Amino acid sequence: MDNIYAQRIEQLRTLMRSKGWDAVIVTGSDPHNSEFPALRWKQVEWLSGFTGEAGDLVITLDHAGLWTDTRYFIQAERQLAGTGITLHKTRVPEQVLIPEWLSIQASGYPEYIVAIDGLCVSSDFADSLEGVCIVSVPDMLDLFRKDRPQIPQTPIFQIEPGESRAEKLKWLREVLVENGCDSILITALDEIAWLLNVRASDIDYNPLVISNLTVSLDSAQWFVLRQDVEDPETEDTLFAVGQDGVEILRYDALPEWIEDNAENCGRMWADRGSLNFHLASLIRGKGIPLSFLESPVRLRKAVKNPVEIQNIKKAHILDGVVMERFLFWLERRIQDGDDVSEWDAAVKLGQLRATIDDYRGDSFETISAFGEDAALPHYVTPKTNAPLIGRNGLYLCDSGGQFLNGTTDITRTVPIGRCSQLEKEDYTLVLKGHIQLAMAVFPAGTAGCQIDALAREPLWRRRRNFGHGTGHGVGYFLGCHEGPQDVRQNFNSTALLPGMVISDEPGIYREGQHGVRHENLLLTVESGANGFGRWLEFEPLTMCHFDTSALLAELLDNDEREWLNAYNGKVRLSLSKYLSPDEQEWLRDKTRAI
Repeated sequence: MDNIYAQRIEQLRTLMRSKGWDAVIVTGSDPHNSEFPALRWKQVEWLSGFTGEAGDLVITLDHAGLWTDTRYFIQAERQLAGTGITLHKTRVPEQVLIPEWLSIQASGYPEYIVAIDGLCVSSDFADSLEGVCIVSVPDMLDLFRKDRPQIPQTPIFQIEPGESRAEKLKWLREVLVENGCDSILITALDEIAWLLNVRASDIDYNPLVISNLTVSLDSAQWFVLRQDVEDPETEDTLFAVGQDGVEILRYDALPEWIEDNAENCGRMWADRGSLNFHLASLIRGKGIPLSFLESPVRLRKAVKNPVEIQNIKKAHILDGVVMERFLFWLERRIQDGDDVSEWDAAVKLGQLRATIDDYRGDSFETISAFGEDAALPHYVTPKTNAPLIGRNGLYLCDSGGQFLNGTTDITRTVPIGRCSQLEKEDYTLVLKGHIQLAMAVFPAGTAGCQIDALAREPLWRRRRNFGHGTGHGVGYFLGCHEGPQDVRQNFNSTALLPGMVISDEPGIYREGQHGVRHENLLLTVESGANGFGRWLEFEPLTMCHFDTSALLAELLDNDEREWLNAYNGKVRLSLSKYLSPDEQEWLRDKTRAI
């Protein structure tokens, strides 16, 4: 057995036999149910070799399966080859999710024992497992894994986003009273960072602090203390948070605090979507009454305040300048006959972003993909032996930056040389769908799932589609993906509100051929009121032109042409003063009205 991942799975099965377990669940998350965990908690990757952002493993004595969604099917098939792990597809009509699959396996057994790492399984997910006996084994893989990374501890700093920490804590306590609760346990890292106005770099691409937070009507405890970080800014930040009445405690002290303060917690609010099973069990074991409600912080932080909106717009202007310089550089290099690899392009874009003073890193790993590589929605660009960007076809670049003034996320598909008729059709239809959503006007109270079809209809009409969501929320110098709002086919009743930021990113992916995605970030804004009610619309935040050289203009209607010409014109007017004369002339040509 040469495959290292197959060997690791057999090691786990040896452990299972010694413990009498029938199945083990290994999730791709961490003790805070984060979408992007720190390296310490990338246990699915360590056990299977699968590097996608969404994937969970189930190991039995005679089966190993990975559950992941449509974004990663091609990638998973490649990465799981030789491991003995079977791909279980989700977000497809015939899906059988883990709880149902395990229930089927358990039928006929008097007791079917499923072991989980209770720290890395949400209370919500654990509660969905029916007909099985759950055994929680925190840090389970440590029983045979010897090289596990430590919990990261990076310097912590403060930001000033237009609302103080004290104001946010006062609001949260008012919400507690309104809902009949005495305290709240917040475990989602982006919510803690937002509430305390703090940032760090504990997780790649996400400016977050690994911590937990409890807030009651008269006190607060932040479980975070940096034992190994000697940094003046961190010390100043911890002192400032303490001055606002927040007690600073060790990260690992929360279980002990629950034990010692059970009688003083009263009714505790917790979000079962982010609260891990281990902590939920401790709280229940101490008899603390729990109100399982969605965290009020999620919706509050999704609605950006006027200062945040102003800063986000500034960040997108600077990011747009970087993108135009990058696209200019790429076109000239290829025209000059130079070889440019996918990795070269990703590195160049990162170098250009790093010239911005407020830049604090990328907001995710840049996807730099040409031709058939772009057919993988979450393609990972290899650092060595990277494929060259070809002379004819479509190059896709999905990237973003973390800035003190906001978070950016942009995808541009770049026509290079000659494009086939099919490439032009796909390019145009995806852009047509993007424009349809960007132009949307809708009544207040509308949820993203109710307008998702606007971006898909041009593709649907020609029997084409894409498997991922059309749009996700974006944080303020926080996660590139945030809820509770989104734009996708899955039913989500959260209404789009003024001040929310979403992405608009329809696409199409043809395995072995090419991929197309066009993405801007949009700000939800008021659009007037009349006898039929209040109306909302979108304002583009992203500032970077859409290339029209591969466009089949006859497929656009007049409104779509006008939108595209107006958008490209606004990009030119907004960015030209920051560009060199050669770049200005190039951009004038690229944004010429169609």
